[in-house]
Amino acid sequence: MARYFLGIDVSTTGAKALLIDEGGRVAASATTPLTLQTPKPLWSEQDPREWWSGTAASIRKALAEAGATGEDVAAVGLTGQMHGLVLLDAKREVLRPAILWNDQRTGAECAEIERRVGRAELVREVGNVALTGFTAPKILWVRNHEPAVYAKARLVLLPKDYVRLCLTGEAAMDKADGSGTILFELKARTWSKLALEKLDIPAEWLPPTFEGPEVTGKVTADAAAETGLRAGTPVVAGGGDQAAGAVGAGAVRPGVVSLTLGTSGVVFATTGAPLVEPEGRLHAFCHAVPGKWHFMGVTLSAAGSLQWYRDTLAPKEGFADLVAEAEESPAGSEGLLFLPYLSGERTPYPDPLARGAFVGLTLRHSRAHLTRSVLEGVAFSMKDCFGLLQGAGLGSVKEVRIAGGGAKGALWRRVVASALGLPMVTVNSTEGAAYGAGLLAGVGAGTWPTVEAACDATISLTGRDEPVAEWSNTYESLYPRYRELYRALKPTYDALAG
Repeated sequence: MARYFLGIDVSTTGAKALLIDEGGRVAASATTPLTLQTPKPLWSEQDPREWWSGTAASIRKALAEAGATGEDVAAVGLTGQMHGLVLLDAKREVLRPAILWNDQRTGAECAEIERRVGRAELVREVGNVALTGFTAPKILWVRNHEPAVYAKARLVLLPKDYVRLCLTGEAAMDKADGSGTILFELKARTWSKLALEKLDIPAEWLPPTFEGPEVTGKVTADAAAETGLRAGTPVVAGGGDQAAGAVGAGAVRPGVVSLTLGTSGVVFATTGAPLVEPEGRLHAFCHAVPGKWHFMGVTLSAAGSLQWYRDTLAPKEGFADLVAEAEESPAGSEGLLFLPYLSGERTPYPDPLARGAFVGLTLRHSRAHLTRSVLEGVAFSMKDCFGLLQGAGLGSVKEVRIAGGGAKGALWRRVVASALGLPMVTVNSTEGAAYGAGLLAGVGAGTWPTVEAACDATISLTGRDEPVAEWSNTYESLYPRYRELYRALKPTYDALAG
């Protein structure tokens, strides 16, 4: 009998089901699109029930593509978008649309959290400052603005954990995603009594938490009928998309850093201890790997900057052609700098009012210069993240594993390598968080003894891009100029927002 592990990824855009075999090979993949609701400016919501229907449809499609049945699936792992608030009543019915990670309505609630808990104490306890993307401010927003809904609330879940509830009937959460609520004591890897008491959030609303490969429940008969899975199939805790994505890239040991050039850019570094960046400019969360933690720096518009640039200024060009043209520009784009703050920023400036900019334009600059400056601006933002990691005590970086749509282009990989002064390594695994969730399921099923062993058995290096010495010298001289721009433009950002 074929033996598969199922990774489920509930992202903002789609519900994905990925089947991998015991050798780590992908047997099938299916994704069902999801609907995003924006009822007001800066709001972002989804209907949790659509996550479940989309997940069930994707599982059926993946099984059919693999020529498999539910009997062939040994275990299920879950991942998905982090931080989203799912509020359920006493009957575990959805009370309102989920408020997502990219929703920006909670500025006042973030200030309320820091006032109630204290900014420094918050960083020490949960590893992070209060940002609009996190879950806790969303809970307070519902309490402040929808008291009738809040009065009915009895259970708080995150997006993938609502799917878990539908699959198993059990309310549970993994520790990586739990720490992304900022209601989690980082060191103890459990809910923070301090945060819950100071914010007056009932502890009984929060589910028990588990390490990534631990079994949290089994597929029910009803869920089996909807998905095609076998009733009784174990479902492991899994992890938030960034932690599961790091597992999928093999970034599970200190010294191995994952760098993702997706719509957003993420630098993910595993740590063996619960380190924090004192000013909260890096996210500090638990890892999906038992007994490990991680730092995370986030640039909100990485490949998203190139997407905006292409769609706005060169809509008829393919990305590959546009980036190839950028090879004509020398490193440094002849003094042209790009700030990638098109969606505000997280790291190193937690500033929703920050804006993008080209600085240094002259008549000499061509489209090739503009394109290259976008690639370089994102690389400098990644360098900002690395600087904070080093300052927070990360230790030596042995290897950077680069992934995401932006990493498909050799030029961008070499630009990032040269800006950081570190080689960029690619791996055979390209399915990201869903693949990591599948590996966690395999560990939970006993195929591999540890998450590290699962990664060693399935993930291999496929390429390596070294820094270009001449480019590195240019970037070293330009980077201080780039760093000056945010402070110089901050008053303008604030005035424009007003």
